[in-house]
Amino acid sequence: MSWLAKMAGLAEVPMFVAFGEGVPADAASVLAKAPGLRVVETPRAAAILFVVGTVPEALLPQLHRLHDQLPHPRASALWHSRNELPGATRIEEIANISVLLRAIHRDLLVGSLKSEPDFLSDAPPNEWRGIGPHGQGGKGMMGGTPYGRPMAMTAADLRDGLELDAYTADFGPFLPMLPAGLVLTLTLQGDTIQNVAVAHPPFETQEQRGWVLLNLLGLPALAERMLRATNIGNATVKRLIRLSGARAAIPEGLGRTHDGSDVRTRFDLLTGTSEPIFNLHVQQIGLDDLLIGLEWHEAMLVLNSFDNASLRAICANTSDPEPDTMAGGMDHGVHAGHMS
Repeated sequence: MSWLAKMAGLAEVPMFVAFGEGVPADAASVLAKAPGLRVVETPRAAAILFVVGTVPEALLPQLHRLHDQLPHPRASALWHSRNELPGATRIEEIANISVLLRAIHRDLLVGSLKSEPDFLSDAPPNEWRGIGPHGQGGKGMMGGTPYGRPMAMTAADLRDGLELDAYTADFGPFLPMLPAGLVLTLTLQGDTIQNVAVAHPPFETQEQRGWVLLNLLGLPALAERMLRATNIGNATVKRLIRLSGARAAIPEGLGRTHDGSDVRTRFDLLTGTSEPIFNLHVQQIGLDDLLIGLEWHEAMLVLNSFDNASLRAICANTSDPEPDTMAGGMDHGVHAGHMS
């Protein structure tokens, strides 16, 4: 073992977490408290893919694609999961989670543990050339889905009717800024949402995602402190949230529902900084009512401002994706775990 490998083995373990079904409500808090682990927001920066809970059969292709985005050397581990991944280490005892993952990382760096190969073949998911009538990818003169990513097509912007490039793709189910399991089919023009449909609803969970809102508002240290707190009622954390001014950074009226609540009031509830002053109800509200016309960062705040049960009800009120007619029905792009 070289001295450089020894030094690298002492560093924090960068890992990307993919949440499935049946995740303990305090899973994110447990990981935040585990010493020597660092959760990253893109698989490109991770050495270990950590699967928590069980990923349904229908979403396994996205999990495999996510795995293959990790750079070498890489490994995977399972916790509270019934999935089977070749080569993955299954962790049974939470008390050992930090020790086991650090040992895996060290073994990867010194070469005593072999890096995991790709699950998928190294080939574009769709044939590109020769689909359209002029030998191009498909619809239009520049259409198609080269390497699995759809190309933008010109369409009218709903705000002013200007003809701009519209881009349609699936987002989820492992994007850190989206609730676990949620897959949205979005049409974007720039970063403005023009259309939305639900391809898969979020998994059922009891997790409180107030820390995600803090992360989205640019306060990662405060989000981590909230995760490390023993409970949401920690008086020090609540006082720091008030002093941070995070609430004032949320546009007033953003994501308002029929009960009069908006992201600001729901932020207060999720972070425990105020008592409930309304009865949240989401009957007859769909994501198209809430998200269309919003920019990406506003939409993420709206999505994460609801508790899990309310968001699942909203998704049930939202239309399914239309049958994919792009490029003769080829698979369109998926942003599963990163946005690059």
